Amino acid sequence: MAAYLPYAPTSQAPPAPLNKGPAMRSVLSLLTLSTVVLTACAPGGSVQNPFTGVTSALQAPDSQRGAVELAVKSEFPAIMAQIDAGGGPALTAAFDAAGVPLEDRPARLIQLRNEADLYAGNPGALTQALLVWGGRQMS
Repeated sequence: MAAYLPYAPTSQAPPAPLNKGPAMRSVLSLLTLSTVVLTACAPGGSVQNPFTGVTSALQAPDSQRGAVELAVKSEFPAIMAQIDAGGGPALTAAFDAAGVPLEDRPARLIQLRNEADLYAGNPGALTQALLVWGGRQMS
């Protein structure tokens, strides 16, 4: 809580801008350039998110995306029922098409069950989630 000063001015002068001289600008330019160059030369098809270590589902190969979409959209009502039931062949086929690791599936099933309202009317959202979870980590 701020103290009340009855005769204090109500506004203050803005702080003086930091003087970033030519040396600071050249350092920032060098860092930016080196990041771009190193990223361009990195092995693999896409750059990982440095905070999560996964790539975007948008970068999934078209064949994988198509297989997951087919698995989800062709059996969507069954998959939603199997999420509520704790698993089943259609959900397993969707996990397989997306490449979700076996050891991750129980946790992902719990997550799907808790977020069922999000996916209930949107097979595209379920497809996207499976692609993100599905082995998109680069090793």
